[in-house]
Amino acid sequence: MATQLLMPKATAVWLVDNTALSFEQIAAFCKLHPLEVKAIADGESAQGIKGLDPLITGQLSREEIARGEADINHKLKISDPKVRVPETKRKGPRYTPLSKRQDRPNAILWLVRNHPELKDAQISRLIGTTKSTIEQIRNRTHWNSNNLQPMDPVTLGLCSQIDLDIEVERSSRGRPAQPIESGDTLLPASATENLDVQPQVREEDEELDADKVFAKLSSLKGRNQDEDEQ
Repeated sequence: MATQLLMPKATAVWLVDNTALSFEQIAAFCKLHPLEVKAIADGESAQGIKGLDPLITGQLSREEIARGEADINHKLKISDPKVRVPETKRKGPRYTPLSKRQDRPNAILWLVRNHPELKDAQISRLIGTTKSTIEQIRNRTHWNSNNLQPMDPVTLGLCSQIDLDIEVERSSRGRPAQPIESGDTLLPASATENLDVQPQVREEDEELDADKVFAKLSSLKGRNQDEDEQ
């Protein structure tokens, strides 16, 4: 891993003020032009820059400075850092294995149908495809449109469910909430508290009529006598 000098111009200011190194040595160590280092020494450049001590940052040792001051042809070497920070990988399109690339059009079709809110750039990030391919599938101009079948990219292994949820959430931000269509709902209390509801009177709660009762008993008694005579 290549080691880069921190704040090269500020380091050059400190070396000019605190060492007897030549302009060429400082310029080579700080990746500057010798004339720029000379301008720093003359006070024509970097007037508002505070010098940075490379000894404190651990990027240069006193022994290395002493060697450079003793030999004008000696090139200063930056010290190995005690803590190595991994280099950040350059962001690029998602890599898709060769065995799964044939499934990308099916995944694109699934995303276009099930998540129309996703933009082409989001779909491209999810499954590593090009915007032209997405546009062809949207417009049904893809060479294999008749044979495409929508398939979940998570099931195909082209992206994770977390990445898909993140992109869907991003596309949903700032969009107005859609009204939810539903059937019959309960009326609010304010609409029902003044309704004139008539309680239903059950048959057993009705007042008994004596004449009706005796008439019914007489008919039953007469029916029983007829049956006995027969």
